Amino acid sequence: MTRLLYVDCIAGVAGDMLLGALLDAGASVDLSGLGVDGLRIERGTAERHGIAATTVQVVGAPSQPHRHWASIRDQLDAAPLPERARERAQAAFAALARAEGRIHGLEPETVHFHEVGAVDALGEVVGVALALESLGVDRVVCSPLPAGRGFVNAAHGRLPLPAPATLELLRGAPVHGVEIEAELVTPTGAALVASLAGAFGPIPPMTVERAGYGAGTRDLAERPNVVRAIIGTEAGGAGDVVLIEANLDDLLPELVPDAAAACFAAGALDVWTTPVVMKHGRPGFVLSALARPGSETAVAEAILRDTSTLGVRLAHLDRVELAREHFTVEVGGEPVRVKAGRLDGRVVNLAPEHADCERAARALGEPVKTVWARALAAAHEARG
Repeated sequence: MTRLLYVDCIAGVAGDMLLGALLDAGASVDLSGLGVDGLRIERGTAERHGIAATTVQVVGAPSQPHRHWASIRDQLDAAPLPERARERAQAAFAALARAEGRIHGLEPETVHFHEVGAVDALGEVVGVALALESLGVDRVVCSPLPAGRGFVNAAHGRLPLPAPATLELLRGAPVHGVEIEAELVTPTGAALVASLAGAFGPIPPMTVERAGYGAGTRDLAERPNVVRAIIGTEAGGAGDVVLIEANLDDLLPELVPDAAAACFAAGALDVWTTPVVMKHGRPGFVLSALARPGSETAVAEAILRDTSTLGVRLAHLDRVELAREHFTVEVGGEPVRVKAGRLDGRVVNLAPEHADCERAARALGEPVKTVWARALAAAHEARG
């Protein structure tokens, strides 16, 4: 079945709060592979309105290099991270770079993150990505977000709350104002939920397995300053999806995979192209993407940004889905993740993850098709 994380933003969300909630729920995180001098997580406990919660502080050596989006991307590419964790961390920092660049009139590649690019944010973003992998989370849904009032001091000056970059990141997400003079949603927290969440809203149908609480640094009088991570399995059945499409006849074919990758990074469930004949008999194609409600704006913006189209069309659809789960088998000592689909509790589909098969094939010196077949056989044996 699909492993689901529901992020309950009781008093907003920050990177350390979300990481603390996931650690409190049983996740394990090792940041040593990032190669950051002295990087470690200091974990503690706090009580917020009678709720015991985990606190997190990410620390590193006092002297750290300046970090731009391009250098952080290269650092994440070089780190020995699980592929899904790497993609999630890259997506969060890419969202931050685009938001900061749009606010300050800079190209994303050149954005210097200042406070959100410091070593603590790098540890928080990668820590959350690794925590999700540790817990086997396949899908993330986030609650509506509370927006506080007031001002915050930042590298660019004194900014109104919510901070401009935070608002930019939360395009398409439901927010509601609260009479609290505090920054409840930080840019790092907004980047994480914006890039990870496939939908925003109430708790979806799920079977709850565990919950964890991450505490913010302040003890607010108005509400407990915590984020709650609710983890379980998603109920199968019908689901709402949004189809986002654009007709293209003037885009270089070499750029199509980049546009598809941008759609996936924005939260698309699936992306494909279909050849068509357009006006004046020109050959072209339709770029199509599926997304959960709440992610369609980000996916549409990715198509507008990474292709030559001047507009996209959206259609809301119903989709019947199998209940899903992920598990891992071994082929020659190499781990390979397998996706299983269940109908009325019975496994009807098994599919080894192709990226894992490629990696295992390189390590074993075997053809990918051989590793894939061995992984499928091991999956059938594991699931009877």
